[in-house]
Amino acid sequence: MIAIVDYGMGNLRSVQKAVEKAGFTAVVTRSGSRIDDARGVILPGVGAFKDCMENLDRFNLIQPVLKAIETGKPFLGICLGLQVLFTESQEFGRFPGLDVIKGTVVPFSHRMKDPDDPDSFLKIPHMGWNVIHKQGAVPLLDNIDDESYFYFVHSYYVVPENPDVVATTTDYGIDFVSSVYRDNVFATQFHPEKSQRRGLNILQAFGNLVTAS
Repeated sequence: MIAIVDYGMGNLRSVQKAVEKAGFTAVVTRSGSRIDDARGVILPGVGAFKDCMENLDRFNLIQPVLKAIETGKPFLGICLGLQVLFTESQEFGRFPGLDVIKGTVVPFSHRMKDPDDPDSFLKIPHMGWNVIHKQGAVPLLDNIDDESYFYFVHSYYVVPENPDVVATTTDYGIDFVSSVYRDNVFATQFHPEKSQRRGLNILQAFGNLVTAS
């Protein structure tokens, strides 16, 4: 069973449906004991970093999430679920994250030039389909071709202290980190559940990892 962490934010049902379409059982839960019992954990999310951390604390979910990571369970973070794994965010101030991965969450500049139209600026948030550039061997990306398209919706991006955790990068005015991988943790800025066949391939690879664990 895969636990999808419910902290009151994000497109939880669409993540659950996508995992089920990939062939695996998933439950949306804010029960610490159910997260403890799960063989794999997904932390999705859409919204503000500060609100996410406050909700995780309010529902007593911080320790179950950290425990799942520390005990080596396959763990998948999606969008905001990637960002809160970092040390801190600069979204509307400075706010501490889970500090699983050292680094900072920073905003896109609203003054980034569009390379296809030098007289205009890129729109923020970064929204829509864009390609990923693989930076090394990552099990959950084994069946994903380099420069595959995935769906993004975000105004902030992560900057890890250690470049070795970078799994993919994506170009949007700058070359930003679009996913990270370390040990049992894989987390994406893009949305696998909204990325059609390639997104389902990632969720299926994650489910296979959970089943094998």
